[in-house]
Amino acid sequence: MKTYIKFSFLLGVLALGTVTGCKKDFFDRPPQSAITLDNFYKTADQVKASTNILYSAAWFGWVAKGGWAITEMASGNGRSYSSDVANFGNFSVTDGNTELANAYNSLWIVVAQANGILNNLPVKVPETVDKAVVNHALGEAHLFRALAYFHLVRLLGNVPIIENTLDHIDNVQINTNPVTDVYTFILNDLKFAEANLSAQVRNGNSVAQGRVSSGSASALLAKVYLYMQDYENARAYAQKVINSGEFKLYGVDVAGKTFSDLFLTANNNNEESVIALQWAGAGGYGKGNPLQASWAANTTITGTGDGYGVLGVTFDLLYAFQTEDKRFKPTIMVTGSFYPEINQAKGGYTHAANQGQGTSAFVKKYVVGTPADNGGIGSAQSAANNTYMMRYAEVYLILAEAIVGNATTSSDPQALAAINKIRNRAGLGNLVEIKRGYYTPNTTPGKPANAPAQFYRDDILEERRREFAYEFDYWFDLCRLDGFNVTSHPKATIIINQQDRGSGDNSTPPNSYGNGYVTMTNSRFLFPFPATEVAANPKLIQAPVPYVFK
Repeated sequence: MKTYIKFSFLLGVLALGTVTGCKKDFFDRPPQSAITLDNFYKTADQVKASTNILYSAAWFGWVAKGGWAITEMASGNGRSYSSDVANFGNFSVTDGNTELANAYNSLWIVVAQANGILNNLPVKVPETVDKAVVNHALGEAHLFRALAYFHLVRLLGNVPIIENTLDHIDNVQINTNPVTDVYTFILNDLKFAEANLSAQVRNGNSVAQGRVSSGSASALLAKVYLYMQDYENARAYAQKVINSGEFKLYGVDVAGKTFSDLFLTANNNNEESVIALQWAGAGGYGKGNPLQASWAANTTITGTGDGYGVLGVTFDLLYAFQTEDKRFKPTIMVTGSFYPEINQAKGGYTHAANQGQGTSAFVKKYVVGTPADNGGIGSAQSAANNTYMMRYAEVYLILAEAIVGNATTSSDPQALAAINKIRNRAGLGNLVEIKRGYYTPNTTPGKPANAPAQFYRDDILEERRREFAYEFDYWFDLCRLDGFNVTSHPKATIIINQQDRGSGDNSTPPNSYGNGYVTMTNSRFLFPFPATEVAANPKLIQAPVPYVFK
């Protein structure tokens, strides 16, 4: 199975000065000789540079289109007429879909790159290099391998656990391993990362703060434990991150900043960033952040000839926001919205009606404007703004959910304080003050319209959707709603079946035609392996075998 052997140490070697200074064609081959490795790991700077690829180009296939097609369109946040992604919105994706394969391949490239670092550093770095530097690099590789596997297992279920990609060059017939074993593997990687990465208290924003830290590993551990419904550990790790002081909330702990400021290029590597991909911006296709190219409604916004407006916003997501929610405008661009930070040379940008994707609403998050709007950095299909893989705001919502556990409702003051910290930043009142039925429309099943003011567990899911819309997360929230590693999804099915994913007219605001509802089934909560991979390795669709941990 060729996907699994896509590792190139040379890619890391060429990334000395930047996180993406390398050619994409090197993805498809292993190191050419031991000489390359022996000559490279000579200094601390070279060891540090070896992990650069894990922050950027290895993830390109996931970020460019496949990842958001899966997570935002399947979840009901986005819609598109574009033929390469439209099937994700109505669950008609087949194993021959190109963007599914691109997302899949990208995640395995991350695994392969991490494996190369983990298998080469311990034997190739001379003793003259500080051991702490080596251990930190190994911690980075363990964290990103865990992050890639966390994506793979949630997308596909059982997947092969591979610790040395080069072991399988001549034999690509590899069994998958059970979901529970994959999660154990992820936890082991993250515990190593937590123990070996340095702590880093963030202040302001700098390139150095773009590197992951021990707190980053702790935060991801909290999230993984939450998915496993190990609420005790999820709560403990979330609290550990909060107590560490490594991160801060924009607009709460960092004065003078807002939710909107989180997504400006000038604020890359800020205090709220837990894990983020770093992009070169001026490097061209494959080296910069590709999201703006696809999501921006038109080329006036980007100034670089792209801005294809491929992803529209669903009516269902529009309904999820309250009028006074300060997250709405930085997340969603609707007719009449004015953005002074875009096209600054001409006094800003006002969004005009555009029915390109059927709702006149487009994504604003990660859309940052012209190169001139971003300090002269950026080019066609290549912006310089970071892509968040995890933000500190999520730690508070993990803490709240872990406290509630499997209960339906709660009035726990610590959980409420955590949720309200996020809500208050968005300009919303405390959750305990909000009565059910305030949202329009109320699409959450099983909740009476005039229930007494209280905290529902499902309120966290709704808050997560608004906070992290278009950050590649809501689909996974829906998949875990009914439990860990389950095959039946009754609650999530009801939510998805009630979502308005259809088109509307061109009025302001637009009116929905009510024509976009889907019929969800349990089999659709996991995506298929790409057909080319199954052809090369039929074991992918056979029963998994237990993994023998080393």
